[in-house]
Amino acid sequence: MHRRGVALFLLIAAALAILSACSSPPEGSAQYHYDQAYEMAAKGNLQEAIEEYTSAIQVDPKMATAYINRAAAFAGLSRFEDAIEDCTRAISLDPSLVLAYINRAYAYNAVGEFDFAITDSTEAIGLDRSIPQAYINRSYAYYRQEKLHLAIADSNKAIELDDELAQAYYHRGLARRDLGETERAIEDLQTFIMLTNDPVLSETANEEIKRLIELKEAEEEKAEAEKAEEDGS
Repeated sequence: MHRRGVALFLLIAAALAILSACSSPPEGSAQYHYDQAYEMAAKGNLQEAIEEYTSAIQVDPKMATAYINRAAAFAGLSRFEDAIEDCTRAISLDPSLVLAYINRAYAYNAVGEFDFAITDSTEAIGLDRSIPQAYINRSYAYYRQEKLHLAIADSNKAIELDDELAQAYYHRGLARRDLGETERAIEDLQTFIMLTNDPVLSETANEEIKRLIELKEAEEEKAEAEKAEEDGS
């Protein structure tokens, strides 16, 4: 969850980037530090991004988007409690900021607080039903709580909104696997491999597909043997 979730968290935070006007913001302004931080985060320089977002917040303590993007950088460094704190601060500044709930839900999932993740995801969906990441976060939390049908329902909704979101197929594939829906699980995991840019998770999914195929073949052989035995008796 951590590895694939962090990328998703950063992607959501990127959507909050405030576009600069034609002229650059004054050096030392909150927007100047924000823009510098965003560029650093995009290059993967997360610690430097945190420092620049912190400077932006020092200049403008009410800059909610700086808290959200700093939370994304914290998440990228696996500092999930700090990410939760920053999202909470953003929500206190603007309770209607849907992406703060989505990002905090991801961070809650990362630390195993699945009830809180579900609550935040549900809040985000109530504010805006068009963002698939809210359903992905809640799907994962439901899956970890072994509420497999709910996990599948949320994955279905995420796919309905964006049929190229790899995580939704991964979550649905795992839930279908656990429900014994082997063929459908294999299909989902194969789709995940085609869509993901994560080589580690891709290999994990590929190994799971191989295991499921072997299991399916063994079950078919057993069923054929039982049928042959019945026919011969």
